[in-house]
Amino acid sequence: MKLGRIMEKILITGGAGFIGYHTADYFLSKYPELKAILVDNFMRAKLYGIPANMQWENVKLLKEKYGHRVEFIELDIRDYKKLCEIAKNVNVIIHTAAQVGVPTSIKDPRLDYEINTTGTLNVLEAARKADAIVIYCSTNKVYGENVNKIPIEEHETRYDYADPKYKGRGIPENFPIDLSAHTPYGVSKLAGDLYTQEYYYTYGLKTGVFRMSCIYGERQLGIEEQGWVAWFVKAAIEGKTITIYGTGKQVRDILYVKDLIKAWDLFINKKEVKHGVYNTGGGPENTISLVELIKLLEERLRKKIKIKYADWRPHDQKVYYSDITKLQQVLNWKPEVNKLKGIEKLIEEKL
Repeated sequence: MKLGRIMEKILITGGAGFIGYHTADYFLSKYPELKAILVDNFMRAKLYGIPANMQWENVKLLKEKYGHRVEFIELDIRDYKKLCEIAKNVNVIIHTAAQVGVPTSIKDPRLDYEINTTGTLNVLEAARKADAIVIYCSTNKVYGENVNKIPIEEHETRYDYADPKYKGRGIPENFPIDLSAHTPYGVSKLAGDLYTQEYYYTYGLKTGVFRMSCIYGERQLGIEEQGWVAWFVKAAIEGKTITIYGTGKQVRDILYVKDLIKAWDLFINKKEVKHGVYNTGGGPENTISLVELIKLLEERLRKKIKIKYADWRPHDQKVYYSDITKLQQVLNWKPEVNKLKGIEKLIEEKL
C-alpha cells in the first residue's frame, strides 16, 4: 500500500444502506479530495421488505451533497469479475454489505453463505489485486453461545455477567469462538472474519476486523429482524406492537454509528497498525436491556407501548457487551455519543 494514496478513492459495499450512507458521508466530509464508489444490489428490499426507494434516497442525498465525488454502481458482491473491475483503482474497501438477519440465515443458509462468505472472499481478492486496505464488518455473533456459558445474575430489568472477569468489563477479542452454536449467520460472518484476518497473515494486506455490537443512528430503518433499537423507536412512535423474545432482560452495548466510523478512520490512518481485530460497541457504559429501552421510550413519548412476549430465539445471547480496551489502547478511540444522547437523536428524527 502506497500510504500517500490512502484517501484518494474508497469503495463502500452496501453503500446505499444505513452504515454505508454514514460511512460515505463521514469520509467525503472529512477528506475534500476523496472520491467514493458505492455499490449495492438492494437485497434488503427482497429479504426484509424494506422499500428500495429508501435506499435510493440515501444515494440521492449523497449525490446532492457531494456531486461528482460520489459514484453509485448497482452490483451484487457475488459478481466477482465486475467487483474486481470496479475496485482496481481504490485505496480502501469498507465492506458493509451482508445478509444480516439470523432468522433469514436459518431459513436460507445457502443464500446467507453466498453473500457473507463468498461475497467477503470476493471483496478480499479484489482488495488484494488493488493493494487496498480492507475494513470488515464482523459481529459479536462470532462468539456464539460461548457467551451464554458465562454465569449471569438477574436483576429487576436486566441480566449481567456474574463472573468478575467480564462483569463491568465486557467480552475481549480473545474470547473463544469455537465449540459453540453460532446460527448460520454467525458461522458465515465468522468465516468472513477469519478470511479477512488471513489476508493479512498470508498476503500482507492491511485488514481491520471490527466485531460490532448494536449499531444505531439516524437513517436506520429498523425492522424486527435487524436494527432493534431503531425498530423499537419506530414501532413505539407509530403505535405498533413490539414482540419481545424471551424475558426482555437481554443486555447489549449500543454504539452510535458515527463513533463506529471514527474507529475505522483511525485504523486506516494509523500507519504502524497493519492489522487488528477489535470488539466494537458502546462498552460497559452504554449497555441497555430491551425492557429498559421500552421504559425509556414510554417516558420520553409519554405513552404506553404495546408489547407481547414470545419464546426465546435460537442461540440468543442473554448478555453481550464489548470490552473496548483494545480500541482505546491501540487507536485512542472511545465512544463520544452516549446511549441517552444517541437514542434522543433517533427519536427526534423519527418523530
